Amino acid sequence: MTQSPDRAGPLNSAKSIAAAGLMASVALIFSYIEVLIPFNFGVPGVKLGIANLVIIVALYYLNGKYALVINAVRIFIAGFLFSGVFGIIYSLAGGMLSLAVMVLLKRTDLFSATGVSIAGGVMHNLGQIIVASILVGNIRVFAYFPVLVISGVVSGFLIGILSFLILRRLPRINAAQ
Repeated sequence: MTQSPDRAGPLNSAKSIAAAGLMASVALIFSYIEVLIPFNFGVPGVKLGIANLVIIVALYYLNGKYALVINAVRIFIAGFLFSGVFGIIYSLAGGMLSLAVMVLLKRTDLFSATGVSIAGGVMHNLGQIIVASILVGNIRVFAYFPVLVISGVVSGFLIGILSFLILRRLPRINAAQ
């Protein structure tokens, strides 16, 4: 059986699949909370990104493949429920770029979960601004990127700290039954 390089043990274990399903559900709930209770930071488009907490935890607790599926499921369901097709496009661009960078940085073992989360927050914003510039046909939207870098660093830091605290308390999936 294929072994995960992370804590999950066998990639196709029932416990890993169940954990991924639960994480996708929690990520969707967090997306809904952000719709219900928007965090207004005084800058349009800036969000805390609490659903990304689940993605960081999945990346470290399971692995990148599970985190990818959880992220995609959350983006599509939340998009269809709360934000529509353009919301899906923006979230997909930001979420996939973010996850790709986080997986690469995690593999280096040079960054903590918090450092990986910060990079993910910034890359999420970069992915969304790239899509915005394509959709509006104007590169000037990149003038807004410095603000998004700051928000990505701050939210990435907060999400990274929370994910570290959660990961310390999670039991191993492949622990003795």
